[in-house]
Amino acid sequence: MLYETYFLLALVTTWIIEICVLVVLIRFAFRNKTLPLLKIIGIGALCTAITLPYLWFVLPPFVDAAYYVQIGEALVFLVEAVILNRLLGLDLKRALICSFVMNAASFLLGLVLL
Repeated sequence: MLYETYFLLALVTTWIIEICVLVVLIRFAFRNKTLPLLKIIGIGALCTAITLPYLWFVLPPFVDAAYYVQIGEALVFLVEAVILNRLLGLDLKRALICSFVMNAASFLLGLVLL
């Protein structure tokens, strides 16, 4: 299978996992019923659409393979937290929590699915 095909599968899988986690966190953990569901889904999709291509295609030539996962996931976590804070209006603490849980879930489930 082509690398690009693996990327598309990872993109769709990550969308499914991270958007579900984001909705559950906002609606049930934070009990926020005021944010529109479509906005949560859209911003969740945007997070992955912005960060995953950089993780797969831009970052690898610039980061030592020994540290790629740690650096890549840390950068994705931080960028997605900023997106959630700025575009979804979550306070910084909740944005960091959401980003961490979303990325931990997709990373760990990605290991299982491989």
